[in-house]
Amino acid sequence: MSVICFGEALIDFLSNGKEPEAFTKYAGGAPANVSVAVAKQGEKSTFCGMLGDDMFGHFINEELQNHKVDTQYVRFTKEAQTALAFVSLDNDGERSFSFYRPPAADLLFRAEHFEPGMFTSNKILHVCSNSLTERNIYLTTITAMQHAKDNRLLKSFDMNLRENLWPSMNHCLERIWHVLSQSDVVKLSLEELAFLNEHAHPDQDQQKTIEAILKTNVRLLLITDGPNDIRYFTGTFSGYISPPKVQAVDTTAGGDAFVGGLLAEFSRRLSQVTFKELYKSEREIINIINFSAKCGAYAVTRYGAFSSLPTKHDID
Repeated sequence: MSVICFGEALIDFLSNGKEPEAFTKYAGGAPANVSVAVAKQGEKSTFCGMLGDDMFGHFINEELQNHKVDTQYVRFTKEAQTALAFVSLDNDGERSFSFYRPPAADLLFRAEHFEPGMFTSNKILHVCSNSLTERNIYLTTITAMQHAKDNRLLKSFDMNLRENLWPSMNHCLERIWHVLSQSDVVKLSLEELAFLNEHAHPDQDQQKTIEAILKTNVRLLLITDGPNDIRYFTGTFSGYISPPKVQAVDTTAGGDAFVGGLLAEFSRRLSQVTFKELYKSEREIINIINFSAKCGAYAVTRYGAFSSLPTKHDID
């Protein structure tokens, strides 16, 4: 039984931070990063998405396989090329992005490309908001969430908002809330919580938005804030966890390493207990988040995406 990550895979061209600026290619994309993060933790991991039938698409596929990610559900198309992202870093390792998407191959995945066995042979489905930016890929993502629900998979959503990937913000909030409300585990950054709050409860404090999230199907809400405390919320308890203090050089894969560690820990435990038993135990949730925080902290001390993601041995 595997963790399956659905959505975009792309090429990150990472700046060397010098003048003249030079860029090095890395395989990336949040769901692809998470799939590698899970695999490097020693858990079975699968990536599902559409790649361009081009040099970059085949490079990503090979990189996924080299990191022991199952790519049997990867599809290739000649109708669009693999998406590209140019990433510049400031002195604190914080990123600024220039995306070449749309058009892009990952946006062309459709519901008919799913294989039914994908949802019966896995135990966790993970998605992000970048597969909601256009109507057709949004509908595909909703279909995946419904199949996951029908087959009793744990559903994970990392908002991972990139506003410059949305051709229009008209449907952004509606689509994000739709997927969020179908999820069991949701991870937001503090900035993303502020975004939801501004549009959902502009005259009220952020606690109202947190309460609104917990009134949906969400059982565990995590709010990260870079190097600051991680907040966690369930229907019965909440609290703060301080992540390890490190010197960040590249935050590209920090959030994805955190989510990968989180899903790997859930995957390990779900072979012995139910998700309900897990999210009702604050001690278990604290242990899982502490491990995930170490994964995120490890990743930001290294450059790149796949290459920066830790193994369980690294964390131990």
